[in-house]
Amino acid sequence: MNASLPGKDVTDCLRVLGVDPAAAGPTGYAIIEQESGACRVLHYGAFRVAAQRQKSSSGAALQDVHALLCELITEFKPHIMAVESVFTALNMRTALRLAEIRGVVLLAGQQLGVEVRSYSPREIKASVAGYGHADKKQIQAMVKAQLRMKEVPEPSDAADALAVALCHLQTDRLERRFGLKKADLAGTSRSRTPKRSTTGGYVTGGPGVRIQPSR
Repeated sequence: MNASLPGKDVTDCLRVLGVDPAAAGPTGYAIIEQESGACRVLHYGAFRVAAQRQKSSSGAALQDVHALLCELITEFKPHIMAVESVFTALNMRTALRLAEIRGVVLLAGQQLGVEVRSYSPREIKASVAGYGHADKKQIQAMVKAQLRMKEVPEPSDAADALAVALCHLQTDRLERRFGLKKADLAGTSRSRTPKRSTTGGYVTGGPGVRIQPSR
């Protein structure tokens, strides 16, 4: 989905670029805008670096993801970039690779003057689905409902990025309404998250592939 609009003043609306970095699979991205209490999707998709490109250089994927984020920031002019943080339960090799991808995402934001906020996977799931262990299908369904989308957002990486952006909008709304800090809100989300019981078209461009829903 794509709707390129000029940047607006932060007093009129809040535009968020959500990013779901991936160590091996596609990196999800989404831009949503909130104005007068209403949210709308401007653009979303997922970016996968071609296998041959990845083999050509260990830094190729990092370069391409960085270029993508710079392109999105330049085109859509978001006020905030919300990024999923590294999941601590990952194995060391995967966590390091994910940290590298996340690093170039943060670098793009810093270079282009966009404030970056980070949210853990559990925070995002609790914010969007009300449950910190929600699966991908549940996240896709909740994102579709909250953004009043006609179709379930695909691929799931893009839905995850939409969820990251929604998480920030909810956090920002609560911060403004109650004067709370993000850390306080995170603590509240964790305390309300139920414990796990014991008994959700392709457009090519350059060396990578943007995976987007068909129109």
